[in-house]
Amino acid sequence: MTKICVFGAGAIGGYVGARLALKGEADVSLVARGAHLAAMKANGLTLKQGGETQVVHPRVTDDPRQLGPQDYIILTLKAHGLAGVIDHLMPLIGSDTAILFAQNGIPWWYFHGTGGPYEGTRLESVDPGGVIWDRIGPERALGSVVWQAAEIEAPGVIAHHYGDRMPIGEPTGEKTERVQRLSRLLTAAGVKSQVKPNLRNEIWLKLWGNLSFNPVSVLTLGTLAELATDPGTRRVIRTMMEEARAVAEKLGVSFAVDADERMDMAAKVGAHRTSMLQDVEAGRPTELDALLGVVIELGRLVEIGTPSLQLVYDLCKFRSRQP
Repeated sequence: MTKICVFGAGAIGGYVGARLALKGEADVSLVARGAHLAAMKANGLTLKQGGETQVVHPRVTDDPRQLGPQDYIILTLKAHGLAGVIDHLMPLIGSDTAILFAQNGIPWWYFHGTGGPYEGTRLESVDPGGVIWDRIGPERALGSVVWQAAEIEAPGVIAHHYGDRMPIGEPTGEKTERVQRLSRLLTAAGVKSQVKPNLRNEIWLKLWGNLSFNPVSVLTLGTLAELATDPGTRRVIRTMMEEARAVAEKLGVSFAVDADERMDMAAKVGAHRTSMLQDVEAGRPTELDALLGVVIELGRLVEIGTPSLQLVYDLCKFRSRQP
């Protein structure tokens, strides 16, 4: 049976792990910590979804050495936490282990398998010093785009709010056996994970909203619906999105929608406070560099100016350091 470890099994990781465990076609384990881990050990993992409440009992631990090498690791930590867990990942990595990176933003492996002039370029904003690239290696990486929203309602209890798509892909765009196998397992478990030959287009589609709405929400305290419908904030967000679009298109990315359609997608989510705003208010580190700082870095790489992105980044960086 395929061995899958969900590492960093918070809201999204807990949701994915619970779906896999419910289906029962993989040997599923979860790495978590604190009260959430203690509750799962005592009572199992509870998933609330679509009006149903289900409980599963996968193996859970805070010590990966108890689990041994895996066929797949699904890594659901936020991007800024990746470098700090590499030592803990090592007991899970065997000779053929693939790691699905389920983070928002531009991934550290972005220029692996692209060919062309930027092949092998490392991005300092998401992988300072190339630590992840050197120690894990981009050849292990599989990418994904998480379109679901979930929260830890209480320790050991995951509430799924919306979304069932989590497309995945190889950095090279190939439909390898390993990516198709994981796609089948996730899709059978209710996590729709179509293999995308050009996952970067979908990465940018989600990022397009996150790089603009999230930092602007930190500065204004607005919800997605408020930011998308107020003329002033909508104008700022559109300007940010157009700057980012120019950078992405220079890198060969195609957008399936325009800026107004993408803003309308965000508005439909409603009175949602972004995770970045919640992180700032809780005094936690944010995804600012993975969502916005990296796009500014890419702009320098392709020689396209990003003044609006830089302005919002600088203000948000200051705001995120405030009590």
